[in-house]
Amino acid sequence: MLSQPLTLGFFSKAIVHIDGDAFFASCEQSLNPTLKGKPVVTGKERGIASSMSYEAKARGVTRGMRLFEIKKICPDAVILPSDYETYSLLSQRLYSIVRRYTPDVEEYGIDECFADLTGLRRIYRMSYESMAEKIKQELDSELGFTFSIGLAPNKVIAKVASKWKKPSGLTIIPGRLIHQYLQNLPVEKIWGIGGQTAAFLNKHGIRLALDFARQNELWVKALLSKPFYEIWQELNGKFIFPIDTSKKIVYRSIQKMKTFTPASSDRDFVFAQLSQNLENACMKARRYKLAAREVLIFLRTQGFDDVGLKIRLSRPNAHPHEIMKAITPLFNHIFKSETFYRATCVTLLQLDEIKVVQLTLFDSPLTVEKWNEIYQNVDELRDKYGKHSVFLGSSLLAHQARQHEGERGMLPERREVTLKGETKRKRLGIPMFMGDIAW
Repeated sequence: MLSQPLTLGFFSKAIVHIDGDAFFASCEQSLNPTLKGKPVVTGKERGIASSMSYEAKARGVTRGMRLFEIKKICPDAVILPSDYETYSLLSQRLYSIVRRYTPDVEEYGIDECFADLTGLRRIYRMSYESMAEKIKQELDSELGFTFSIGLAPNKVIAKVASKWKKPSGLTIIPGRLIHQYLQNLPVEKIWGIGGQTAAFLNKHGIRLALDFARQNELWVKALLSKPFYEIWQELNGKFIFPIDTSKKIVYRSIQKMKTFTPASSDRDFVFAQLSQNLENACMKARRYKLAAREVLIFLRTQGFDDVGLKIRLSRPNAHPHEIMKAITPLFNHIFKSETFYRATCVTLLQLDEIKVVQLTLFDSPLTVEKWNEIYQNVDELRDKYGKHSVFLGSSLLAHQARQHEGERGMLPERREVTLKGETKRKRLGIPMFMGDIAW
């Protein structure tokens, strides 16, 4: 028979914890639908698994496992390098979707956040449970993979709830039922309790979260520091840890850099490389519905010295032809005709979600709307016919030249031949047949 509830009432506070399921691997599957249902592992650049899809987990792949070990137990694993820039952009989409319902959002990690829904039932004319369900539906559908959500009276219990049914779970723990979720939960599974503290509690016979929650308050205060006393309070249903709504700024840039050989002092060629980088950066920004307030460009010399400048735009922008007008004077200022350059780089900074753009006195609303429609069509053409099927004239020389000349630029013979239905950027995953056919 279950013990008496630790707390009474339903939700004096309504806190949700939102956690992306296998976030990095899920991002890769969302961006490349052909990977869905396959064992995907990220971390190739480090030589160890940093994230695994649930299909890979089911085959025994664990975090930190070395690549050769992964290949032994899961030969068909798709092992990819981590693309943290893309993961960060999708993380911003996660936060923005949750902020449709409440401004009180804590960006706790790249793949998770807390949000306070307290007091919003009357505004949205729905229960807290329905709000949590709606948030989950919108996250799953708009980002293309699943999230697990926990709804509870505080952050510690919300964390317990979000882990309860993974993947794609929605768990609701009202105050009166907290004890049911703690009674068989190891104390080390509680958010904030590490191995050392768990070992200390174990020595005092406390192995389950419910055992800890039932300890005498004076005992907890005497033997444990303040953070663990606060955890003890939240395990008993109190709201102690506030929602930190300060926005994180570490995921607010898109960088595109391109190295080419041999190094060049040709102004038009180097400018074309920079133009192509700008197009690629803007393409990615539009894909995630973002626009930049600032742009940084730099050129890398043959001697690996970097020189660059930054400019602030009159309004958030993701249209390369407009940004190009702004950065051309910067390029002309830093480019020296007697210097050989080996790389160009464009970084879009201070990214904002594209909503209603505040125009300046000199902007024409009709012109801005027209260019929005033009780039929407351009992006659709690129999706259909290839990334660089449409590009700015200023990027022409970059498209005409190989990225690397000489031995470094030599391509396998298969890549020199385009088969029916292929483009230079999109090829079938088959080798070229070089033998003789016997009839």
